[in-house]
Amino acid sequence: MALFEKAPAKVNLSLDVLGRRKDGYHDVEMIMATIDLADRIELTSIEEDEVEVSLWSRYVPNDERNLAYKAAKLFKKAYGISKGVHIKIEKNIPVSAGLGGGSTNAAAVLRGLNKLWDVKVPLVELASLGMEIDADVPFCVFGSTALARGRGEIIKKLPSPPSCWVILAKPDIGVSTKSILQRVNSDQISHPNTEEIINALDTKNFSNICKYIGNSLEEVTMSIYPEVKRIKEKMANAGADGVLMSGSGPTVYGLVQHHNKAQRIYNGMKGFCHDVHIVRILG
Repeated sequence: MALFEKAPAKVNLSLDVLGRRKDGYHDVEMIMATIDLADRIELTSIEEDEVEVSLWSRYVPNDERNLAYKAAKLFKKAYGISKGVHIKIEKNIPVSAGLGGGSTNAAAVLRGLNKLWDVKVPLVELASLGMEIDADVPFCVFGSTALARGRGEIIKKLPSPPSCWVILAKPDIGVSTKSILQRVNSDQISHPNTEEIINALDTKNFSNICKYIGNSLEEVTMSIYPEVKRIKEKMANAGADGVLMSGSGPTVYGLVQHHNKAQRIYNGMKGFCHDVHIVRILG
């Protein structure tokens, strides 16, 4: 018997790097929102004490390097499960795109195995477990819209943005978050006004959300990959109300409230960039 779990992507409404910690990681403050671009995870319990991953992607490994694989191994160890699982991943989220594809797969596996094996662990415990895999997993366990602090493990739920369309455009490159963070000097980068974004979410003020969205990593990524800057400029010139790079990039997204405008921007970006999507923010 198979169990299916949806694994939605995320975009950053804000990403602020506050400084490097003594343990070598960075303190961050991020507002993230899930979108209706999602991978599909199929979990099947097997008697052999193994974790198997199958997917059709030349860019994603199916072994212990895969975050979904790591999540299954971690869940089995944490709760003493002797059964195994076969994980089938249907990839729709672009890889190494700043959209949390690997992290949301891991979160979906944690949620799914909790149901499949009837362990009945609360989400807050799964989120804590997920921090051992990747900093974005705790948010992805909960989904919707939330503020993440610390390394990403301190989660506070926020109101979702007002109904709007999101146009995603990813250039034909992959970006390593680790390589970008290694170049960050928190004293030299810009810092978004997180409180203003929270206020705009509280009041459902779409224009202020678009005004205050910000990402400390944008300048760093764009200095290495100028095509990201060109995509952002192209989307802004096409009329998106708010434009920002998500995560460490390279995906750039634009926010608009009306579908006909979103469609026009989508059509324009398709002539400029192959990997383009129109989606909604979930919640």
